[in-house]
Amino acid sequence: MKRPVGLGCMRLSTVRERDDERALAMLIGALDAGVDLLDTADAYALDDTELGHNEGLIARAIAGRRVEVVTKGGLVRPDGAWVPNGRAKHLATAARASRDRLGVDAIDLYLLHAIDPRTPLATSVRALAKLRDDGIARAIGLSNITPTQLEEALAITSIDAIEVELHPWKLDAVRGGLVARCEQRGIRLLAHRPLGGPPGAKRILRDPVIGAIATRLGATPHEVVVAWLRSLSPAIIPIPGATRIVTALGAVRGARLVLDEEARTALSARFLDIGAPAARGERSGELVVILGMPGAGKSTLAEDYVARGYTRLNRDERGGTLAELARDVDRAIADGAERVVVDNTYGSRSSRAPLISIANRHGMTARCIAITTPLEQAQANAVARMLARHGRLLEPSELGARGELAPNVQFKYRRDYDPPRVDEGFAAVEEVRAPRRATGARRGFTVELDGIVWKGRPRSPADLELLPGAADALRRWAASIARREPASATSAAIAGTTWQPGASAAAIHALAEHLQRLLGLELEVLACTHPAGPPICWCRKPLPGLALQLAHARDLDLSKTLHVGRGPADRGFALRAGMPYVEISAGWPTPDDPLPLPADP
Repeated sequence: MKRPVGLGCMRLSTVRERDDERALAMLIGALDAGVDLLDTADAYALDDTELGHNEGLIARAIAGRRVEVVTKGGLVRPDGAWVPNGRAKHLATAARASRDRLGVDAIDLYLLHAIDPRTPLATSVRALAKLRDDGIARAIGLSNITPTQLEEALAITSIDAIEVELHPWKLDAVRGGLVARCEQRGIRLLAHRPLGGPPGAKRILRDPVIGAIATRLGATPHEVVVAWLRSLSPAIIPIPGATRIVTALGAVRGARLVLDEEARTALSARFLDIGAPAARGERSGELVVILGMPGAGKSTLAEDYVARGYTRLNRDERGGTLAELARDVDRAIADGAERVVVDNTYGSRSSRAPLISIANRHGMTARCIAITTPLEQAQANAVARMLARHGRLLEPSELGARGELAPNVQFKYRRDYDPPRVDEGFAAVEEVRAPRRATGARRGFTVELDGIVWKGRPRSPADLELLPGAADALRRWAASIARREPASATSAAIAGTTWQPGASAAAIHALAEHLQRLLGLELEVLACTHPAGPPICWCRKPLPGLALQLAHARDLDLSKTLHVGRGPADRGFALRAGMPYVEISAGWPTPDDPLPLPADP
């Protein structure tokens, strides 16, 4: 099947200095020269007040022509931002609007523009399939996905195409097996930013290997890159973006340029790091790749290997990029290291591929250990590490600067994780689960205050009203804990948690003092003061920061520290912290009811 010559049209609508008539002339000139696939999206505009601007330009350019148009939905542009929206209702409405703007009976190819982390991928994929079934789109696909996400989509319906970034300095889709999967399944892969955008286009002009090939073949360096990407697989269709006719003509010439074996070999050696493997029996040794979510416990396991004589390389200690770390591994092996352990997140096949290639070249066995620590435990590990390093929970603005994780890092890893498999080139893949980090030695008790101990969420002492039964139950719990562990002071064992967005430390202190007077207990108040929305801090439930902070300060054993609360946030809080949990949705125990207390683990 003949591959089309593609052109990306985004920048015709997303730059402030755009000129619609000049853009239209460029598009018509490109179509006249041989471009027969145009890539657009409803979101290619300055903001949400002019959604579909780019589609409108294309509708004018293709009038009376048979041109394949790829458009995308699933991003919205409030105030110029790019916000995913993969809900079925949104996609159904957006696709019909795109069809009408393009002036066609059916969209040739309709793609989900981006994965929406708030919407299950299956929901979005089913919505795409319905658009195809209803005749709104002839073909459907996904943009910016991993191999694992592609497999998830294929389990629901057939996928006609995908679109991902692909250029000489970003070859994840090749290294990670996404291109191979598309080729095997007959799925087209649209390669956006094939020149790497404006910075990449300049970098290509400076590259000596590309330049030498271009000179020998009488082509431009950009044309050589387009031709090379097409040569990597019959599934790949580069779609370079263009705002000038000269760029569009270069895309056409690059699509028609045929590289000889010498050029393909040189470019693969330059960018894919493909070298001759070591002769069988020439070397022996082992490269162990430890991967897992941030906070999963990789460092602890790697240290065990160091104790057994392995050379450890780690980006956290050395800095730099994963590519630079791979080169360090290559040098270490070349210098004589025969047993090497590398630990990093390595969440994608593409990130792991260079290490497997290096092991193959040196005649070493590559083995993978995947730490499958659950997200909830990894979150607790991340907080415990922060407290050990800094003695407190850092503010959201401090996390990156102080070398600590923000909560979204782990969420993103879990969403994008591509589980390792033997077919990547590993001799074996082993899954392990790291043990939970130990906490202190003393018992404790924590309780959610909002809507359980006090009414609502008071903002000042004057607003504080205790709920019936709370004071009596808390006093009984405090006495029970004191009896079970006489050496601990009640003030060190009892704490309440509250969410007080925007409150000052002084306001929290005033609430705590008044609560203690009303209860007759020295109860410590732990507050999250950060705003609603996606989590930016470690102290808002269900994240476990407040519990671990208390354990760190008071030497508490969280496995013996009861948390009393109500609802999913409190259950999740206790789960992440490793605390026994009591739900009091039915109200506080009466004076005659026994109090639940955690058993010794």
